[in-house]
Amino acid sequence: MKKLLLLSALAISGLANAAEALPDVVKNFSEQQGIKILKKIDAPGGAPAWLGQYQDMGVTLFLTPDGKHVVSGYLYDDKGKNLSEEIFQKEIYIPLGKEMWTSLNAAHPLKEGADTAPRKVFVFADPFCPYCKAFWSEAQPWVKAGKVQLNTLLVAFLNPKSGPYASAILNAKDPVTAWKEYELSGGKKLPENKGETSRATFDVLQQHQKLMDSLGANATPAIYYLNARNELQQVVGMPDEKQLTEMFGPKP
Repeated sequence: MKKLLLLSALAISGLANAAEALPDVVKNFSEQQGIKILKKIDAPGGAPAWLGQYQDMGVTLFLTPDGKHVVSGYLYDDKGKNLSEEIFQKEIYIPLGKEMWTSLNAAHPLKEGADTAPRKVFVFADPFCPYCKAFWSEAQPWVKAGKVQLNTLLVAFLNPKSGPYASAILNAKDPVTAWKEYELSGGKKLPENKGETSRATFDVLQQHQKLMDSLGANATPAIYYLNARNELQQVVGMPDEKQLTEMFGPKP
């Protein structure tokens, strides 16, 4: 999840724009090392510091008192606690996680379960993804018990027929029921897809794919939920039993 949020930080221009004018030593070092400066931060000890990103990792940069040297790495306290990690959480992971969660909630998924369910889970699924079927099946006891609302966002990229199949489900009179019947039948029961995919349905699938890409996932199922600290979590692929319990809670 950290990699996802750090990569997404580059797309949030406000962070980069918020950075104050950099001292030459910090500017030159970051450019030479390929570090993207995101913003200036308040660091313990009074040393001027900046939050940056190198490839897929967060980095903190500290200016020495003479203003001529820069230290790159993590900041630790006298007990060995990683303070830079706390900065990453506060300044990047949590805020961007909230924005991503808002984007997921603004989408139009196939919704199973009540809005009042104590837990909400989003999953990007391709009609031809066997692990998506397995995940859907595993989730049903929690959904039926009212413990979880499962929100499925269909995408189409695994198979040439993924698009037509996803379109048939989305164009059904009751898409949620059509999706349930498709999953229960092991992918054999599909609503009749009359004519070509409408522009509206095509746009929905495109929007889902763009959202999935923006969240840093490149495979299905791509699952998103909030943990007990309201931090956005990502699981790509079929979750194991421990992961299922973390996202859904104790099995009913």
